[in-house]
Amino acid sequence: MGMKTMVISDFKAKCIAVLKNAQHDEEPVLITWHGHPLAKVVPICDQAAPRKLGSLKGLMRIKTDIVHAGSSQDWEMNR
Repeated sequence: MGMKTMVISDFKAKCIAVLKNAQHDEEPVLITWHGHPLAKVVPICDQAAPRKLGSLKGLMRIKTDIVHAGSSQDWEMNR
């Protein structure tokens, strides 16, 4: 799918319709002025609510000591 392109005079005349269509079609629209790109209208897609601190509690279990992991053998710079 290619990006829609529109001259600024058409965008000015149809601004609200262009914004609604971009949101509905989930496709950006490139606005040009004298043949040069001026702006891009990008729809905001619905995003999941941000996770709250502690929302993953109980989904993992730590089985070893994470503070003293003993991984010094894995790094060449320690040799």
